Amino acid sequence: MLIHNDIFSWKGWGGKLRLASGKCRLKIFDLSKGGEKGLTHIRPLIVIVSDVSYSGMSVRSCSSHIATMIAQEFGFDHNRMLFIEYYPPTTYGGKKETLIPERYEAVDFTWHKDKALEPKYRHVTSPMLETVTELNERFQ
Repeated sequence: MLIHNDIFSWKGWGGKLRLASGKCRLKIFDLSKGGEKGLTHIRPLIVIVSDVSYSGMSVRSCSSHIATMIAQEFGFDHNRMLFIEYYPPTTYGGKKETLIPERYEAVDFTWHKDKALEPKYRHVTSPMLETVTELNERFQ
């Protein structure tokens, strides 16, 4: 079940300078609500973040800070949250002849108290890839 689909703004640090503040597209799904009966998910909260063109900072460069802010603002237990970065397909070249396919990357953090640290990236693979792709596409 979709519980959030909007632009998420995070505050940076540095007081008035607000270093590393930015925005991203944020979709949050809770698989424990409205899912199949009897199926229990270890990480039922699927958080999908993606860059927006007017952000100022990339999701990848601030993933730890974003994950920390999301867990705090939404009151999530970080142990129950699967954090995924989504990169849509892009083309480049003079005639847009080269395609970089879309990709989903799960990010695992080391949590110290309530702070996400040390992001480790891995590709999302089947069967989770199909689930995440379907959820993301259904709520464009």
